[in-house]
Amino acid sequence: MEIGLFAESAGLPTLEETLERAASLGITRIELSTGGQAARPFLDADRLLDSAVARSELLRALEGRGIRLSALNASAFPLHPRLGLAHAELTRQTLRLAGLLGVDRVVTQSGTPGDAEGCHVPNWIAYPWPEDMRDTVRRQWEQAIALWRDLATCAQDQGVTRLCFELHPVNLVYNVPTLLHLREAIGPAIGVNLDPSHLMWQGMDVPACVRSLGSAIYHVHVKDVVVHRHNLALVGLLDNRPDATFRERPWTFCAPGFGHDRGWWREFFVALNDIGYDDVVSIEHGDPHLPGMPGVERTVGFLRQVL
Repeated sequence: MEIGLFAESAGLPTLEETLERAASLGITRIELSTGGQAARPFLDADRLLDSAVARSELLRALEGRGIRLSALNASAFPLHPRLGLAHAELTRQTLRLAGLLGVDRVVTQSGTPGDAEGCHVPNWIAYPWPEDMRDTVRRQWEQAIALWRDLATCAQDQGVTRLCFELHPVNLVYNVPTLLHLREAIGPAIGVNLDPSHLMWQGMDVPACVRSLGSAIYHVHVKDVVVHRHNLALVGLLDNRPDATFRERPWTFCAPGFGHDRGWWREFFVALNDIGYDDVVSIEHGDPHLPGMPGVERTVGFLRQVL
């Protein structure tokens, strides 16, 4: 497996500086954002789509440092009642750009629609009860399947064979059954960006999920979670307080090793090996106690011990 980096998560101001630091750590693959949840993406999708020269310059900047693109990342909200049209168009742009750059995968999220015509925000229903909520979830899935069937066709037209969904709550696709449901409805273009941290805080058995998903795993993020038992005892895992600090949360993202030890991570990589995954493991750094490149550097050292 190759060690990669989701570039924007390193917290550096420019792509050039990020590539230099990544190369110095022996990172050989890079994942770049086009927008969506990334507040300051390094890529200008409009410019790159319009300019073959700009695309060539980007690829030369990577190749000159011994780095290849692993994926483009468009973690957007394409089913959002208010933002959805713009974010669906961003996803299409990203698919077109991936094809022009020779990248076969795009990391994304399924999104969640609202609960009725005229609403302004998504409604993620985690417990569909009573019956009218079940009907809402069925309608939401109809919308999701229609949109992603269209986007999967767009991906195929651009030579992008892998739509890599993060299994993240507040999206319709957030666990193994929901991913397999969408994949069954649309086909093998739908797969997983397996980020174990999102499964950890849901209380899931991550190696079991890896083996269940099998060949549907198209990309892997590396991120850990530490559970704060004293907070968990009071609020549970589902904490929707908008103003709570990370110190008050029941769990926090962290650099690998601070939440789960080397033994756990070895088991994770053994599970990936068992299902035939031998590709990039892309560091997505999100530790509030060890921000930016110091956290990335520590993670690279940790991965070299367990891979």
